[in-house]
Amino acid sequence: MHCAITTDPIDISGLISLVRSDSDGAVVTFVGVVRNQHENRQVVSLRYEAYEQMAEAKLHSICDAVKSQVAVGDIAVVHRIGDLEIGDASVVIAVAAPHRDAAYQASREIIERIKRELPVWKKERFADGEEEWQEGRPVEGI
Repeated sequence: MHCAITTDPIDISGLISLVRSDSDGAVVTFVGVVRNQHENRQVVSLRYEAYEQMAEAKLHSICDAVKSQVAVGDIAVVHRIGDLEIGDASVVIAVAAPHRDAAYQASREIIERIKRELPVWKKERFADGEEEWQEGRPVEGI
């Protein structure tokens, strides 16, 4: 299993290669990308922030839990932090499994748990010059 927090662009095909084996009948990938709008406002870029060690440990915990519940082979998840532009991949999940249903199920559960549990915070920058933290706002002092 490969779980990481990075400031570098995410190598999607590299993650697929990490998880795929000859016993797998499916590799499902999910790629979360930076979009150019939020609630009818034009987004020009965004910033993700995290306490990297805590976030990476939580990613491992999420993937371990999902792997114990769903019959999958290997899992790789990378979440990017720092400044990202429109179209950049912000999170990539690759799940290999003998059967596609399990791979889809695991991928969906991982992204839903990331959204709920991962200590990563997102600040969107809008065309009008305003910036706004979304969903989980950062805790002061972290």
